[in-house]
Amino acid sequence: QVLLVASGGGSVQAGGSLRLSCTASSGLTISNYAMGWFRQAPGKEREFVGSINWSGYSTDYADSVKGRFTSSRDNNKSTVYLQMNSLKPEDTAVYYCAAHRGTVNLPRSQSEYAYWGQGTQVTVSS
Repeated sequence: QVLLVASGGGSVQAGGSLRLSCTASSGLTISNYAMGWFRQAPGKEREFVGSINWSGYSTDYADSVKGRFTSSRDNNKSTVYLQMNSLKPEDTAVYYCAAHRGTVNLPRSQSEYAYWGQGTQVTVSS
């Protein structure tokens, strides 16, 4: 069954903003999970973007997006968000959300994440 659904992608011009959402289905209690965001650009490997712990009080970001992207969460809505500001053409990619079972660590390795959303396309034009 589908446990994570990512949405909010689209096409914007450089300097614009988008907010991605990742909603968990009833089969996944999101408050038990740290959530990560990854992206994969054409011809490149999937890479870590950011993560947020179960409570939302701790986050981690890749250097390439630090200061521009912010993750937040609303466990009551079973939803995690990625606010992306000052977007650049190099941010163009398919963005994925993922769930890591654990309440302490914020892993950057994809292998640490057990559940994945289907991905949402973000395209930034210059």
